[in-house]
Amino acid sequence: MAVNTASEAETKKSRFEIQTLTGWLLNQEQAGVIDAELTIVISSISMACKQIASLVQRASISNLTGVQSAVSVQGEDQKKLDVVSNEEEDVPVAVEESYSGNYIVVFDPLDGSSNIDAAVSTGSIFGIYSPNDECLADIGDDPALHQSEQRCVVNVCQPGDSLLAAGYCMYSSSVIFVLTIGKGVFAFTLDPMYGEFVLTQENIQIPKAGKIYAFNEGNYQLWDDNLKKYIDDLKDPGPSGKPYSARYIGSLVGDFHRTLLYGRIYGYARDKGS
Repeated sequence: MAVNTASEAETKKSRFEIQTLTGWLLNQEQAGVIDAELTIVISSISMACKQIASLVQRASISNLTGVQSAVSVQGEDQKKLDVVSNEEEDVPVAVEESYSGNYIVVFDPLDGSSNIDAAVSTGSIFGIYSPNDECLADIGDDPALHQSEQRCVVNVCQPGDSLLAAGYCMYSSSVIFVLTIGKGVFAFTLDPMYGEFVLTQENIQIPKAGKIYAFNEGNYQLWDDNLKKYIDDLKDPGPSGKPYSARYIGSLVGDFHRTLLYGRIYGYARDKGS
């Protein structure tokens, strides 16, 4: 009986034990999965996400909504908050050599900025690589790029399967930091009381089945015939009498996060305009 009581106490303890992102990273470092420098890099990204989350939550109060009269590299009107969070650089930023380390970070601070005014989900997206002198893209000999910038371009032109770590942070009803370091996907939710990301889901896997699809069907007429047929088939009730339901936020992080948790299909299709 005493054994059972001890077992129950251990279960209750583990059930209510809180693990922060910082503690989780340190555990991964102690296990030899990541090194101290990568721990610092990921911690720094999470800190940046906290700061962006604060800006997003105060956007209307701080007059950071609306269009800034600037255009992003994709040809989109930039929202004021995009500019504040320094959404996209035309070329990679070279860190001064005395401060540089062993990792390359790619970071989109604010994806889905067109949703800011409506307080709909936005997010940050990041990836971490090791330096690589073999560039897979033909950048040419651009005289506008300094030598250090050219090295940066070479280092970030790597395929996704070369990533050491990747993830995103979603700014919605909760601030959720989703991360993989190559061994499972983990989600950490920002606890506003303590200002810490707390582990809330581990080893997340996309469900095999689902009944929701997320495509921007406003571009339907610009798609190729095969894609049109695929989408039409999804909307066909078929023998079950239940067609797929359309859910599209227009923010990659929000749409992908829903797909990660519930399964289903997300697509950002090429069209005649692109």
